[in-house]
Amino acid sequence: MTPLAIPAYTATSALGRGLTAMRAALEAGRSGLAPCNFEDVERGYIGRVAGLEDERLPERFAGYDCRNNRLAWAGLSQDDFVPAVIAARERYGPGRVAVVLGTSTSGILSTEHAYRRRNSDGGALPADFDFVRTHDLMSVSQFVRESLGLLGPAITISTACSSSAQSFGRAARLIAAGVVDAAIVGGVDSLCQTTLRGFASLELISPDRCRPCDAERDGISIGEAAGFAILEKPRARWTGLSLLGFGASADAHHMSAPHPGGEGARLAMAAALADAGLHPGQIDYVNLHGTGSRTNDTAEDAALVAVFGPDKPCSSTKGWTGHALGAAGILEMAIAAQALAHGFLPGCLGVTRVDPALRSSVLTENVRRPIRAVLSNSLGFGGNNCSLILGTTT
Repeated sequence: MTPLAIPAYTATSALGRGLTAMRAALEAGRSGLAPCNFEDVERGYIGRVAGLEDERLPERFAGYDCRNNRLAWAGLSQDDFVPAVIAARERYGPGRVAVVLGTSTSGILSTEHAYRRRNSDGGALPADFDFVRTHDLMSVSQFVRESLGLLGPAITISTACSSSAQSFGRAARLIAAGVVDAAIVGGVDSLCQTTLRGFASLELISPDRCRPCDAERDGISIGEAAGFAILEKPRARWTGLSLLGFGASADAHHMSAPHPGGEGARLAMAAALADAGLHPGQIDYVNLHGTGSRTNDTAEDAALVAVFGPDKPCSSTKGWTGHALGAAGILEMAIAAQALAHGFLPGCLGVTRVDPALRSSVLTENVRRPIRAVLSNSLGFGGNNCSLILGTTT
């Protein structure tokens, strides 16, 4: 692919709001995970964005008010992202900028609350419940599109944990086809009962902070996040952050378990390398999907070794943030971009002993090293796999 410029990006998670807070926590080895206290759920640890319960959207967007859209608004408000979008809107026109976002559950928490308030006689949902603007998968994309004053296509992608990473590929196709000149990509996923209780029912929740790649790892920690980036054709003499390659696969091995040999992940990484026109030796660091479940980490390790051999530096950052599900891809894209910008490779947090069955070069301590290109993996339920390659153009 022709590299696409990323002139602005931002991320908000349990590590804080915006890139400065995120980088400070990463460099200090400070996890954002805390004991779960979300509503009446008390199992495990979560990565929670503080203060969302007390925030409200601006009055003109009151109809969109839900936890997921509050998180989206908080994310948009960081790192001078909105002014950068306004500049793109003025440069191309509002109809030439798309919004392509990923989410897994959108505002489902609003529906959970609405069901608790059902009419006791007939079970009808409350009259003030607005499913379309507060729960529907398109809610977040329509809200972001409207709040940014854009008129281009709006698309929501829901491919489980690869959702927001997939937004980059969909937007790249829109730009290549000449449908738009730029796109706002990324995603938002917020805490809700459905995911916290659902993953617990699958016996995937760790009772402690998740420890990806650790020999004693015992499950995942759920987090929430919002992240956004501007994607556009590079303007004259662009030498900044760029999307160099995108790869995706759908192995459909199982509804919730990865292919044991990591075949889907291998295909996605190989496709991203081919798309970027790079060979494995030109990637300096891999941000793993690395959830902390025994099956995921083992399968991804097999895929990584198959593509890169055993010596490629890699790590998972979910020990800091938790698994942000549909927003994991954009959150970890932002972490990978910060690694590029600051020559900083985060190690897996909380690992006391790397699983000896893993053959890849898992970082357990932060490393400072200049890097040129990074690959970030997002691997979703149902075998929806995605790999992004970031670097700088010269």
